[in-house]
Amino acid sequence: MSVEPNAEPAGANLGAPAQTPASPDKGMFGIHGTGDVSGFGGLVRRRPANADSPRPFGGYFDEVHDALEEAYPAFADAVEKVIVDRGELTLHIAPEKIAEVCQIMRDDESLRFELCSSVSGVDYLGSDNRRLHVAYHLTSLTYRRRVRLEVAVAPGTPVPSVTAVYPTADWQERETYDMFGIVFEGHPNLTRILMPDDWEGHPQRKDYPLGGVPVEYKGAVIPPPDQRRVYQ
Repeated sequence: MSVEPNAEPAGANLGAPAQTPASPDKGMFGIHGTGDVSGFGGLVRRRPANADSPRPFGGYFDEVHDALEEAYPAFADAVEKVIVDRGELTLHIAPEKIAEVCQIMRDDESLRFELCSSVSGVDYLGSDNRRLHVAYHLTSLTYRRRVRLEVAVAPGTPVPSVTAVYPTADWQERETYDMFGIVFEGHPNLTRILMPDDWEGHPQRKDYPLGGVPVEYKGAVIPPPDQRRVYQ
């Protein structure tokens, strides 16, 4: 295909202010009727599984489950459900029990999950009252195994900090608090870590505005998605 020299790129408006493309109602993956011009709005997010996975779980997952059940007398009250999905084991834990479970996961000889590599938040807006989830990724260096612990709370409900068990969770819990507003009780210094101390709101919550937020310390404004310049 030949292109005329110095021809203006198709669909571009050079020098124009931030605007939508010529066809703002159609995204790359079929999005319609919104201001999303990224193209990704047409993707369908797969909802997480809600029902317990049946036994046997497969691999080492049954051994981890049974070892925790044997080592932790309050297992039945602490473990809300067990999900095996996409080759990963997730134990959903009652929020008030998470620090106790982490202690057992780290110290029991049959488990030995010595490393907490990540603490992160998820907002399942519209799913249920306990929309805010905290995911803990644990690794056993002794047995070369991985497991995810997950707790779910409503906005404003605190979660016990696990920093006394896993010191690596210190800054990770601060980031989860900063981005999602989840309060970790017992954290030694639960302050913002990415946003300014006086910032209002938590940017990774699903009901946080995508644009039009004043950047106070620079006097600028982030435009909403449908008013941003498009590069093609």
